[in-house]
Order: sequence, then C-alpha cells, then structure tokens
Amino acid sequence: MGRVWIIALVTPWSFGQDPTFYRDIVPILQDRCQECHRPGESGPMPLVTYPQVRPWAKAIRDAVASRKMPPWFADPCCGKFSNDRSLTRAQIDTFTKWVDAKAPMGDRADAPAPRIWPEGWNLATRDAVFSTPGFKVPAKGAVEYQYFAVPTGFKQDRWVRSVEVKPGARAVVHHVVVYIREPGSTWTRGPTKADILEVWAPGTAVETWPEGMAKLIPAGSDLVFEIHYTPTGKPAVDRTSVAVEFAKSPPAKRVLTLQMGNDRFTIPPGDRNYRVSVGGTLPNDAVLLGLFPHMHLRGKAFEFDRIRQDGQPDVLLRVSKYDFYWQLSYKLAMPLPLKKGTRLEWIGWFDNSPNNPRNPDPAAEVRYGQQSWEEMMIGFFDVAVDASVDKFKFFIR
Repeated sequence: MGRVWIIALVTPWSFGQDPTFYRDIVPILQDRCQECHRPGESGPMPLVTYPQVRPWAKAIRDAVASRKMPPWFADPCCGKFSNDRSLTRAQIDTFTKWVDAKAPMGDRADAPAPRIWPEGWNLATRDAVFSTPGFKVPAKGAVEYQYFAVPTGFKQDRWVRSVEVKPGARAVVHHVVVYIREPGSTWTRGPTKADILEVWAPGTAVETWPEGMAKLIPAGSDLVFEIHYTPTGKPAVDRTSVAVEFAKSPPAKRVLTLQMGNDRFTIPPGDRNYRVSVGGTLPNDAVLLGLFPHMHLRGKAFEFDRIRQDGQPDVLLRVSKYDFYWQLSYKLAMPLPLKKGTRLEWIGWFDNSPNNPRNPDPAAEVRYGQQSWEEMMIGFFDVAVDASVDKFKFFIR
C-alpha cells in the first residue's frame, strides 16, 4: 500500500498560536489596505500602526468577513484579474482569529519592513504633473459637467507608461475623464473621437500598462479634464491633478481606451431588473487589457461578453453587485487577443425599485443623463494595438 501525503496551508495559529498584529495582520494591511487607508488618502481612517488599527479591529473583522472590504466585485465565475484585491479565505480567517484573541499586538520584531509610499501620491515616478485651476463647488444644487483644458507644453511626442489622477476634494468629485486633445482640435465640451488618457472614479488606483505598451500624447496636445461634481452640503474647492510616468523607450504597442455605451433607454418606475445592452464589432485586431463598467445609483449588475461564432457569449467580466461608490477597473491577468470582426456586447441591469436603498426616486421614469439621479450605461475597455496604428480606426460602431 503506497504512502498518502497530505499537504496543508498552515499558519502559526494552526499550531495553537494566536495571530498577532505585527506578524500576521501588518502584511495583509500593507498588501491590500494601505493604498487607501493611510494619511492623506481616501480611506476614512489610516491602518498603518497598531494604535491606529486596534480601535477598529472588530469593524475590520466584520468588513472583511462580509467581503465589503477590500472592495472587489468581479464574480469569480468569469475571468482572472491581475489587480484582484479580494482576500483569501486564509486571510479572512486570520483577521477573525486575531480579533477573537482580543487583537494581540505581538513582537515588533516580527513585522515586515514598513511599506514606503510616495508622498501624496501612489505613483512613485512622476515625470510630469498637470492640474486644473481651483473650481468652487457649491454646497447644494446640480453642477453641470466642467471641462478644463490644460496645455501639456510637450515639444515632442510622449509615450506614457503609468498615470494617476488625484482629485483635490475627493468628497465632491464623482468622476474624472482626462482626454487627449490633439493639436488643431478646439472642442471644449463632450468630445466624440478623442483618445482618453485615464478615467477616475472612487476606487481607481494607479494605471500601469504592461512592458512594451504605453499611451501616446502627441506633441502640442492639451489635456482636457471632464469632471462631474456632486455637492455634499458643504462648499468645497477642487483642484484635480494628473501625474504621468514616461516610457523609457518607444513601445511596440499603443494602448487605447475605448468605450461602448447605450444612451437610448427608459427605465420604467419600480422595475427591479431592467436590462440595457449595447454591441459592436471590433474594426481591427487588438489585445484586450482591461474593463471598466460605469452606471449610476440604480446600477445593479454589469457584464462584458465576447460573442462566439455560434452566437453564444464568452463572459469576460461579470460584476454581479455593482457599487456606484466603488467603480473599479479590472485588469486581465492574461491579455486577450481579439481578431478583427470580433463581436462585443455589454449588458447592464438597473434596479429602479423601492428595494434599492440608493434609488433617488422609485416612481421616476429614468433616462440617460449626466447627473447621478439620471442613469448611464457605459463600458470602457483598454486595448493594445500596433504603435503605428491610427486611433481613428478603433472607434466601434
């Protein structure tokens, strides 16, 4: 009779040792939490030192056990993503056992070296930073989309490998889209065929594209910031910035951010599962890199599909529980080649019923609009193409 080997994932508390803050909790916080939960960032409290974390121990346990934190909404059924923030079952169990043991501090010597974060940013190398002028956001009322054109001053074409958008007054910034307005273009509101440098919404982190891939900002271009402000009851002044890191050499692939959306829908009052879709055909070969769904307060779920030749969908990403307050991008762990002629379809579901606690008005008939009490259905997606390809060949119809 042969030997049977049993291999298990073990942690110190598997042998009767309670988890401690320095040995077991700090590594998880550094890897999954401190990007937002540190001084000056979007998290409501810093989670760096033991005195900062200890008062929140039970709340942290409950948040990670329910998977409310860290925010991550991709259904595990479909796709693998390199920026997956979700905790493993072992990590969740570690938090639970640590709190159950009364959150012991442990020995400082067991802690990993502190993670060093760039001052005021997450992007360590910032070769250029561009900022909007200060904009006064009123305490109340609807604010139309604001557009700010900022010259780059670039005398030569620049390839950008990493980018980070940083709102100045996060509480009032609903989203930011930074467009690249090329020389000769004069539009100031609502572009239709401009390339996008970056899209920011709550939950967005630094965007870094794979080696050999970058975005192009042609010489003499302007950056146009489209910013949607949502008053919170207190006046604020916002000055949003974008920082870029240049590629060290011209890339083999150019990254383009494309979008497909549906602006012709009417959601009936009280409908708890209204379906809206949009489809298009890829006009040229490309490599799919990432996906970013966007809806408003009635948004319930979103799905990105590639349609096979037999007409059946391959689900690229399914967000079963869309969260308006955490709009995340999902970066494919393995970039996906797509052939010219590939059919793509995005589907969004909306809950306009009284069961939706965020619904501004269940009795309203809802149409497309820019404000949060209206709705949007847009799927952004990043593709990589040959560096010499004209971006205008990639507007999907």
